[in-house]
Amino acid sequence: MTEQTVEPNLSPTIDLKDLGTVNRLGFGAMRIVGPGVWGEPQSRGTAVEVVRRAVELGVDFIDTADSYGPNISEEIIAEALYPYPEGVRIATKAGFVRTGPDEWIPLGRPEYLRQQAELSLRKLKVDSLDLFQLHRIDPTVDAEEQFAVLQDLQQEGKVKALGLSQVSVEQLKAAEKYFTVSTVQNRYNLTDRSSEDVLEYATENGIGFIPWAPVSAGELARPGGVLDVAAKKLGATTSQVALAWLLKRSPVMMPIPGTGSVAHLEENLGARDLVLDDAAFAEIDAAAR
Repeated sequence: MTEQTVEPNLSPTIDLKDLGTVNRLGFGAMRIVGPGVWGEPQSRGTAVEVVRRAVELGVDFIDTADSYGPNISEEIIAEALYPYPEGVRIATKAGFVRTGPDEWIPLGRPEYLRQQAELSLRKLKVDSLDLFQLHRIDPTVDAEEQFAVLQDLQQEGKVKALGLSQVSVEQLKAAEKYFTVSTVQNRYNLTDRSSEDVLEYATENGIGFIPWAPVSAGELARPGGVLDVAAKKLGATTSQVALAWLLKRSPVMMPIPGTGSVAHLEENLGARDLVLDDAAFAEIDAAAR
Protein backbone atom coordinates (compact mmCIF):
# COMPACT_ATOMS: atom_id res chain seq x y z
CA MET A 1 0.00 0.00 0.00
CA THR A 2 1.38 3.42 -0.88
CA GLU A 3 2.17 5.82 1.90
CA GLN A 4 -0.44 8.51 2.53
CA THR A 5 -0.05 11.98 4.01
CA VAL A 6 -3.73 12.85 4.41
CA GLU A 7 -5.72 12.97 7.62
CA PRO A 8 -6.57 9.57 9.13
CA ASN A 9 -10.06 8.06 9.12
CA LEU A 10 -12.42 8.58 12.03
CA SER A 11 -11.76 6.71 15.28
CA PRO A 12 -11.20 2.99 14.65
CA THR A 13 -13.32 2.16 17.69
CA ILE A 14 -16.86 2.81 18.91
CA ASP A 15 -18.34 2.78 22.40
CA LEU A 16 -21.54 0.73 22.18
CA LYS A 17 -24.29 1.38 24.71
CA ASP A 18 -24.54 -1.41 27.32
CA LEU A 19 -21.57 -3.20 25.76
CA GLY A 20 -18.43 -1.06 25.74
CA THR A 21 -15.71 -0.29 23.23
CA VAL A 22 -15.09 -2.43 20.14
CA ASN A 23 -13.17 -1.99 16.92
CA ARG A 24 -15.44 -0.65 14.18
CA LEU A 25 -14.32 -3.15 11.54
CA GLY A 26 -15.64 -6.54 12.65
CA PHE A 27 -16.35 -9.95 11.16
CA GLY A 28 -19.66 -11.32 9.92
CA ALA A 29 -20.00 -15.08 10.39
CA MET A 30 -22.73 -15.81 7.84
CA ARG A 31 -20.33 -17.20 5.23
CA ILE A 32 -18.61 -19.79 7.43
CA VAL A 33 -21.46 -22.26 6.82
CA GLY A 34 -22.65 -24.10 3.70
CA PRO A 35 -24.09 -22.72 0.42
CA GLY A 36 -27.34 -20.85 0.83
CA VAL A 37 -26.31 -20.18 4.46
CA TRP A 38 -27.40 -23.78 5.05
CA GLY A 39 -25.62 -26.79 6.53
CA GLU A 40 -22.00 -27.51 7.22
CA PRO A 41 -19.24 -25.64 5.40
CA GLN A 42 -17.13 -27.54 2.91
CA SER A 43 -14.38 -27.58 5.52
CA ARG A 44 -15.23 -27.04 9.18
CA GLY A 45 -11.53 -26.84 9.96
CA THR A 46 -11.13 -23.91 7.56
CA ALA A 47 -14.14 -22.15 9.09
CA VAL A 48 -12.63 -22.50 12.55
CA GLU A 49 -9.32 -21.19 11.22
CA VAL A 50 -11.01 -18.12 9.71
CA VAL A 51 -12.67 -17.21 13.02
CA ARG A 52 -9.45 -17.66 14.99
CA ARG A 53 -7.47 -15.66 12.44
CA ALA A 54 -9.95 -12.80 12.65
CA VAL A 55 -9.33 -12.49 16.39
CA GLU A 56 -5.56 -12.86 15.91
CA LEU A 57 -5.75 -9.86 13.56
CA GLY A 58 -7.50 -7.71 16.15
CA VAL A 59 -11.19 -8.30 15.43
CA ASP A 60 -13.12 -8.08 18.70
CA PHE A 61 -16.69 -7.93 17.34
CA ILE A 62 -18.11 -11.00 15.60
CA ASP A 63 -21.67 -11.01 14.30
CA THR A 64 -23.63 -14.23 13.81
CA ALA A 65 -27.22 -15.52 14.07
CA ASP A 66 -29.10 -18.62 15.13
CA SER A 67 -30.33 -18.92 11.53
CA TYR A 68 -26.86 -19.21 9.97
CA GLY A 69 -26.69 -22.90 9.30
CA PRO A 70 -29.02 -22.87 11.22
CA ASN A 71 -27.05 -23.18 14.49
CA ILE A 72 -23.76 -24.10 12.81
CA SER A 73 -22.20 -20.63 12.74
CA GLU A 74 -22.67 -20.19 16.48
CA GLU A 75 -21.26 -23.67 17.11
CA ILE A 76 -18.18 -22.99 14.97
CA ILE A 77 -17.52 -19.71 16.80
CA ALA A 78 -17.63 -21.49 20.15
CA GLU A 79 -15.38 -24.27 18.84
CA ALA A 80 -12.90 -21.73 17.55
CA LEU A 81 -12.79 -19.29 20.46
CA TYR A 82 -14.21 -20.71 23.70
CA PRO A 83 -13.12 -19.75 26.31
CA TYR A 84 -13.37 -16.37 24.64
CA PRO A 85 -10.36 -14.03 24.68
CA GLU A 86 -10.81 -10.99 26.88
CA GLY A 87 -12.57 -8.17 25.09
CA VAL A 88 -14.03 -10.25 22.26
CA ARG A 89 -17.78 -9.69 21.86
CA ILE A 90 -20.07 -12.14 20.09
CA ALA A 91 -23.28 -10.67 18.69
CA THR A 92 -26.10 -12.98 17.61
CA LYS A 93 -29.62 -12.62 16.25
CA ALA A 94 -33.00 -14.37 16.28
CA GLY A 95 -36.21 -13.82 14.36
CA PHE A 96 -35.93 -16.05 11.29
CA VAL A 97 -36.88 -19.68 10.93
CA ARG A 98 -35.13 -21.63 8.16
CA THR A 99 -36.84 -24.17 5.91
CA GLY A 100 -34.02 -24.72 3.42
CA PRO A 101 -31.10 -23.07 1.60
CA ASP A 102 -31.69 -19.36 0.95
CA GLU A 103 -35.12 -19.54 2.61
CA TRP A 104 -35.82 -17.05 5.42
CA ILE A 105 -39.19 -16.77 7.17
CA PRO A 106 -39.67 -14.12 9.89
CA LEU A 107 -40.86 -15.58 13.19
CA GLY A 108 -41.22 -13.20 16.12
CA ARG A 109 -43.54 -14.94 18.55
CA PRO A 110 -42.27 -14.09 22.05
CA GLU A 111 -41.92 -17.72 23.10
CA TYR A 112 -39.86 -18.44 19.98
CA LEU A 113 -37.52 -15.49 20.51
CA ARG A 114 -37.01 -16.53 24.12
CA GLN A 115 -36.31 -20.12 23.10
CA GLN A 116 -33.76 -19.02 20.52
CA ALA A 117 -32.00 -16.78 23.03
CA GLU A 118 -31.74 -19.71 25.43
CA LEU A 119 -30.38 -21.95 22.67
CA SER A 120 -27.82 -19.32 21.64
CA LEU A 121 -26.62 -19.16 25.24
CA ARG A 122 -26.09 -22.92 25.13
CA LYS A 123 -24.41 -23.01 21.69
CA LEU A 124 -22.09 -20.11 22.46
CA LYS A 125 -21.40 -21.53 25.95
CA VAL A 126 -22.05 -18.27 27.77
CA ASP A 127 -24.22 -17.14 30.67
CA SER A 128 -25.16 -13.86 28.99
CA LEU A 129 -25.21 -12.91 25.30
CA ASP A 130 -23.07 -9.86 24.53
CA LEU A 131 -25.47 -8.46 21.94
CA PHE A 132 -28.83 -9.99 21.01
CA GLN A 133 -30.49 -8.56 17.91
CA LEU A 134 -34.01 -8.96 16.54
CA HIS A 135 -33.17 -10.29 13.08
CA ARG A 136 -36.46 -9.08 11.62
CA ILE A 137 -39.66 -7.64 13.04
CA ASP A 138 -42.29 -10.27 12.26
CA PRO A 139 -45.19 -8.40 10.59
CA THR A 140 -47.68 -11.05 11.80
CA VAL A 141 -46.87 -10.42 15.48
CA ASP A 142 -47.39 -7.20 17.42
CA ALA A 143 -44.00 -5.44 17.33
CA GLU A 144 -44.39 -4.39 20.96
CA GLU A 145 -44.62 -8.05 22.00
CA GLN A 146 -41.33 -8.71 20.25
CA PHE A 147 -39.68 -5.70 21.88
CA ALA A 148 -41.04 -6.67 25.29
CA VAL A 149 -39.48 -10.14 25.29
CA LEU A 150 -36.09 -8.62 24.41
CA GLN A 151 -36.55 -6.19 27.28
CA ASP A 152 -37.34 -9.10 29.62
CA LEU A 153 -34.26 -11.06 28.53
CA GLN A 154 -32.05 -8.06 29.26
CA GLN A 155 -33.63 -7.43 32.64
CA GLU A 156 -33.08 -11.10 33.50
CA GLY A 157 -29.38 -10.74 32.68
CA LYS A 158 -29.49 -13.17 29.77
CA VAL A 159 -28.34 -10.48 27.33
CA LYS A 160 -26.12 -7.46 27.92
CA ALA A 161 -27.06 -5.29 24.94
CA LEU A 162 -29.89 -5.27 22.40
CA GLY A 163 -30.12 -4.41 18.73
CA LEU A 164 -32.39 -4.43 15.69
CA SER A 165 -32.03 -5.43 12.06
CA GLN A 166 -33.57 -4.02 8.87
CA VAL A 167 -35.82 -1.47 10.55
CA SER A 168 -37.12 2.02 9.82
CA VAL A 169 -36.50 5.07 11.99
CA GLU A 170 -40.08 4.78 13.25
CA GLN A 171 -39.57 1.15 14.28
CA LEU A 172 -36.28 2.04 15.93
CA LYS A 173 -37.97 4.78 17.97
CA ALA A 174 -40.77 2.39 18.95
CA ALA A 175 -38.23 -0.14 20.24
CA GLU A 176 -36.45 2.57 22.25
CA LYS A 177 -39.54 2.80 24.45
CA TYR A 178 -38.69 -0.70 25.68
CA PHE A 179 -34.89 -0.84 25.74
CA THR A 180 -31.72 1.00 24.82
CA VAL A 181 -30.88 0.19 21.20
CA SER A 182 -27.14 -0.46 21.03
CA THR A 183 -26.96 -1.32 17.33
CA VAL A 184 -29.04 -1.33 14.18
CA GLN A 185 -28.13 -3.61 11.30
CA ASN A 186 -29.52 -2.54 7.90
CA ARG A 187 -28.43 -3.12 4.33
CA TYR A 188 -26.15 -0.23 3.32
CA ASN A 189 -23.31 0.15 0.86
CA LEU A 190 -22.07 2.50 -1.84
CA THR A 191 -24.89 1.64 -4.22
CA ASP A 192 -27.72 1.05 -1.72
CA ARG A 193 -28.45 4.09 0.44
CA SER A 194 -32.07 3.18 1.20
CA SER A 195 -31.27 3.27 4.93
CA GLU A 196 -29.65 6.71 4.85
CA ASP A 197 -32.24 8.09 7.28
CA VAL A 198 -31.60 5.25 9.74
CA LEU A 199 -27.85 5.87 9.51
CA GLU A 200 -28.38 9.58 10.19
CA TYR A 201 -30.53 8.80 13.23
CA ALA A 202 -27.95 6.32 14.49
CA THR A 203 -25.15 8.83 14.01
CA GLU A 204 -27.05 11.56 15.87
CA ASN A 205 -27.90 9.21 18.75
CA GLY A 206 -24.69 7.21 19.12
CA ILE A 207 -26.15 3.90 17.95
CA GLY A 208 -23.79 1.48 16.22
CA PHE A 209 -24.80 1.04 12.57
CA ILE A 210 -23.89 -2.36 11.13
CA PRO A 211 -24.17 -2.31 7.32
CA TRP A 212 -24.84 -5.70 5.80
CA ALA A 213 -23.68 -6.42 2.23
CA PRO A 214 -21.06 -3.69 2.87
CA VAL A 215 -18.82 -4.21 -0.18
CA SER A 216 -21.48 -4.43 -2.88
CA ALA A 217 -20.34 -1.83 -5.42
CA GLY A 218 -21.56 -3.00 -8.83
CA GLU A 219 -20.30 -0.98 -11.79
CA LEU A 220 -18.17 1.22 -9.54
CA ALA A 221 -15.71 -1.64 -9.11
CA ARG A 222 -15.37 -2.50 -12.81
CA PRO A 223 -12.07 -1.75 -14.57
CA GLY A 224 -11.89 2.01 -15.01
CA GLY A 225 -14.66 2.63 -12.48
CA VAL A 226 -14.18 5.13 -9.68
CA LEU A 227 -13.42 2.41 -7.10
CA ASP A 228 -10.97 0.71 -9.42
CA VAL A 229 -9.18 4.00 -10.08
CA ALA A 230 -9.03 4.84 -6.36
CA ALA A 231 -7.83 1.33 -5.51
CA LYS A 232 -4.98 1.49 -8.03
CA LYS A 233 -3.96 4.92 -6.74
CA LEU A 234 -3.90 3.65 -3.14
CA GLY A 235 -2.35 0.27 -3.88
CA ALA A 236 -5.45 -1.43 -2.50
CA THR A 237 -8.37 -3.57 -3.68
CA THR A 238 -11.81 -2.26 -4.60
CA SER A 239 -13.30 -4.08 -1.60
CA GLN A 240 -10.84 -2.34 0.73
CA VAL A 241 -11.75 1.04 -0.74
CA ALA A 242 -15.48 0.31 -0.34
CA LEU A 243 -14.93 -0.60 3.32
CA ALA A 244 -12.70 2.43 3.92
CA TRP A 245 -15.42 4.63 2.42
CA LEU A 246 -17.95 3.19 4.89
CA LEU A 247 -15.62 3.73 7.84
CA LYS A 248 -15.17 7.36 6.84
CA ARG A 249 -18.90 7.87 6.21
CA SER A 250 -19.90 7.93 9.91
CA PRO A 251 -18.23 7.43 13.31
CA VAL A 252 -20.92 4.86 14.21
CA MET A 253 -20.43 2.74 11.08
CA MET A 254 -19.44 -0.88 11.90
CA PRO A 255 -18.85 -2.92 8.74
CA ILE A 256 -18.73 -6.69 9.27
CA PRO A 257 -17.50 -8.15 5.95
CA GLY A 258 -17.89 -11.91 5.98
CA THR A 259 -15.96 -14.68 4.26
CA GLY A 260 -15.06 -18.35 4.55
CA SER A 261 -11.50 -17.73 3.36
CA VAL A 262 -8.49 -16.69 5.46
CA ALA A 263 -6.95 -14.86 2.50
CA HIS A 264 -10.14 -12.91 1.84
CA LEU A 265 -10.45 -12.13 5.56
CA GLU A 266 -6.93 -10.70 5.63
CA GLU A 267 -7.67 -8.65 2.52
CA ASN A 268 -10.85 -7.19 4.03
CA LEU A 269 -9.12 -6.25 7.27
CA GLY A 270 -6.52 -4.36 5.27
CA ALA A 271 -9.18 -1.65 4.94
CA ARG A 272 -8.31 -0.56 8.49
CA ASP A 273 -5.00 0.83 7.22
CA LEU A 274 -6.44 2.51 4.15
CA VAL A 275 -6.86 6.28 4.34
CA LEU A 276 -9.28 8.07 2.03
CA ASP A 277 -8.80 11.82 1.84
CA ASP A 278 -11.84 14.06 1.62
CA ALA A 279 -11.51 14.48 -2.14
CA ALA A 280 -11.39 10.73 -2.82
CA PHE A 281 -14.31 10.17 -0.46
CA ALA A 282 -16.40 12.85 -2.18
CA GLU A 283 -15.56 11.58 -5.68
CA ILE A 284 -16.59 8.02 -4.79
CA ASP A 285 -19.70 9.27 -3.03
CA ALA A 286 -20.79 11.36 -6.02
CA ALA A 287 -20.22 8.50 -8.49
CA ALA A 288 -22.21 6.11 -6.30
CA ARG A 289 -25.13 8.51 -6.08
